[in-house]
Amino acid sequence: MNFNLSQIPERVAKPRKSGITMVMDKGLSIEEAKNFLSVAHPHVDIVKLGFGTSFVTPNLREKIEVYKSYDLPVYFGGTLFEAFLIRNQFEDFIAVCKDYGIDYMEVSDGSITIPHAEKCGYIEKLTKHGTVLSEVGSKDAAHIIPPYKWIELMRAELEAGSTYVIAEAREAGNVGIYRGSGEVREGLVQEILTQIPEEKIIWEAPQKAQQLYFIELIGCNVNLGNIAPSEMISLEAMRVGLRGDTFHLFLNKEMA
Repeated sequence: MNFNLSQIPERVAKPRKSGITMVMDKGLSIEEAKNFLSVAHPHVDIVKLGFGTSFVTPNLREKIEVYKSYDLPVYFGGTLFEAFLIRNQFEDFIAVCKDYGIDYMEVSDGSITIPHAEKCGYIEKLTKHGTVLSEVGSKDAAHIIPPYKWIELMRAELEAGSTYVIAEAREAGNVGIYRGSGEVREGLVQEILTQIPEEKIIWEAPQKAQQLYFIELIGCNVNLGNIAPSEMISLEAMRVGLRGDTFHLFLNKEMA
C-alpha cells in the first residue's frame, strides 16, 4: 500500500486461496489488458475470458500470455465448455485448453441440461488436467433452484474435485443467487453458508450493491467473481473500508 493507515482489515496475501477476486474479461484488447493490469494486478487473482469470447478474440495466445506474465491464471468461460459439450467435443475442449496453456477449467450447466452425476464425472475427468471451478445455478431466470438443492449440488461438485464452486449470477447479476432486480436472495445465501464452507464459494457479484452485501456478510476476504476490470480498484478500496459504503465497517467503535 502507498502509506500507513491503522484499522485496515488484513487481506490474505497472494497467492490467495480465499479472499480472491475473479475478473471477467468480456473482450479487452491486448493494450487494454496491459493497462488494466498495470494498475490492478496486485488485487486480481483469476481472469475469466467471459462466456464464448475466446472463440472470436483476435490474438488470443498473445492476450493469454499478457495475463500469464503477471502469474494470473486464465480460464475460458463455462459457456464455452457447454458449447463444446453439446457438440460432443469434450475431448476437443481438453485439447484446446492444453494447446493454449490453460490449466484452470470451468464446468457449468447454465445454458444446457446435464444430468448432475454426468456433470460431476466431467469435473473428475478435468481434475486430471488442472484446477476445476464448477458453476451452480441456471442462467434461466424462470428456473428457481431451492436452497437444499443448491447445497446438494455444491457439496457433490466439491467432492467430485472442484476447487471452488461458483454461485451463478450471469454477467448482469440478475439470476441465480439474485432476483431479476439484482437484489440478493438473502435466505438462499445464508442457508448455503450453513453447509458449504465460505472459502470454497466464489459469489458472482458484478454490481456494487452485491459486492457490498457479501463484504458486510462475510468480510473483506470473501471470494467475489464476475468483476469488471474497471471496477477492480474501487472494489479493493471497498474491501478494506476505504469507500463510503464500508467506511465504518472495520473501525473500532470508539473511532466510528
